[in-house]
Amino acid sequence: MQSVLKPVIGPKKEIHDLNGRVALVVGGALGIGYEISRAFALNGAHVFMVNRKEDQGQDAIDKIKEEGGQNVKIEWMPCDMGNLKQIKEVFTQFREKQERLDLLILSAGINANQYGETADNIDRHFQVNWLGQFYVVNLLFPLIRKTSRLPDTPAPRIVFESSEQHRSVPSTGVHFASLQEINDPNFGNLYLYGRSKLAMILGVKFGLLERVIKPNNDNIYALAVHPGAVNTAMQQQWKDAYPGLFGKMVTAAMLAVGRDVEQGSYSGLYAATSPEVEEKGWNGYYLTNPGESGKESAQASDPQLGAALWDLSERIIKDKVGKDALVDWDSAAS
Repeated sequence: MQSVLKPVIGPKKEIHDLNGRVALVVGGALGIGYEISRAFALNGAHVFMVNRKEDQGQDAIDKIKEEGGQNVKIEWMPCDMGNLKQIKEVFTQFREKQERLDLLILSAGINANQYGETADNIDRHFQVNWLGQFYVVNLLFPLIRKTSRLPDTPAPRIVFESSEQHRSVPSTGVHFASLQEINDPNFGNLYLYGRSKLAMILGVKFGLLERVIKPNNDNIYALAVHPGAVNTAMQQQWKDAYPGLFGKMVTAAMLAVGRDVEQGSYSGLYAATSPEVEEKGWNGYYLTNPGESGKESAQASDPQLGAALWDLSERIIKDKVGKDALVDWDSAAS
């Protein structure tokens, strides 16, 4: 419905001149990530898209260059957020090769779907939606910090695509205490999805902001956003999550009321580029629409839960990749 009435209702697009800036969009060749990659590239940024499949990346590049011309700066990088060792290899190489990184968008995701585990034997919702992207931020943070110290440079932005579905997690249902808790197949599909989106809000607010940015006096902004119910291919996953008539009904309902994909990118574009974010001091915030600060759930406002998530995330990565897997959060690229 919102997509049909796009000129009348719904969020407004905000995007600014990005000439000279470098952006990396995880999940950047499909859905919301594609629309963000497209907007960045058409407004002058050098964009790197990250997805698993090369054909998706090439299709995205072809479409963007057809629209913006062959001089548009857009590249594709392969990586699976369900493989922590691959993440380390890909993003370590990126950090060592690049001179700057102004915008980091974390939009890879699995919708509410049936329980399954990644190659690392971790709940796939938790790893793809949160843990893998958290690891990307860690590996790239020295480069982002270096960029923030360049003269005449706007504050770099880190944006996670979260969701209002973080409210679907029961008030006593999550502790982020152990991998065993994360890998409980008895949790429902909405819980698994909602928990991963809750993690994004907690990680931004009580992790990146409180543990990294503030202690180092970094001129870096980290935010989580809600894109709205968006008509992407992810909506088809309801059919997998709930086989039969119910799944088909939920899919049809979500597609009927959802925003189109371009509209779904507007919250992320605002968080990544709008001067208002700095003017209003919205570091660590959760935004539900462009220019609208959201009211997150009580769990998403719990500093102890945020600390537990951060500590568990670091423990899992070290266990799966090695004791030296994580980059020192206080370091800067040379």
